[in-house]
Amino acid sequence: MNEKPAFRSRIATEADIPAIREVMHAAIEENMKAFLSPEEIAAARETMGLDRSLIADGTYFLIIASNGRVAGCGGWGKRRTLYGGDQATWRDDSLSDPATDAARIRAMYTHPDFARKGVGTLLLALGEAAAREAGFRTIELGSTVPGEPLYRTRGYTEYHREVMTGENGQVKTIIHMRKAL
Repeated sequence: MNEKPAFRSRIATEADIPAIREVMHAAIEENMKAFLSPEEIAAARETMGLDRSLIADGTYFLIIASNGRVAGCGGWGKRRTLYGGDQATWRDDSLSDPATDAARIRAMYTHPDFARKGVGTLLLALGEAAAREAGFRTIELGSTVPGEPLYRTRGYTEYHREVMTGENGQVKTIIHMRKAL
């Protein structure tokens, strides 16, 4: 019998940053291999990573497996930034207005040991519920190519495709998607 592991969730804190970085690194290195070349993964890394504002805002979740391991992390943003870690220079950290703006699904990563076990779906459900409770009626995200199938399955639709060139000359694609809450 193929049972799904039991997970619990909690809000991430600054003390969780080393574990979050570990999950992010493993997810980027392993989960993207089926979709992108090593050079494309290196280019994608330029826009990916930890966003401390999500932790400070209390909108970033950890998914913990029954064995105590961090299975995934991700959250939602009430700020205008659609994607990008702390290193992103284009960020707009001003607050969004729930009456007119969309909330953001942000920085979702699943440890490869827990891929395809419901971690991403759980993170989306948590983020969507919290954004809805905060008064948002729409939610948006910037998906990587590997993340797109999950988001489509969960009801997100593409409204824009952003194609950039990384420092190494490789293409990196961000798929802008949205969903009504």
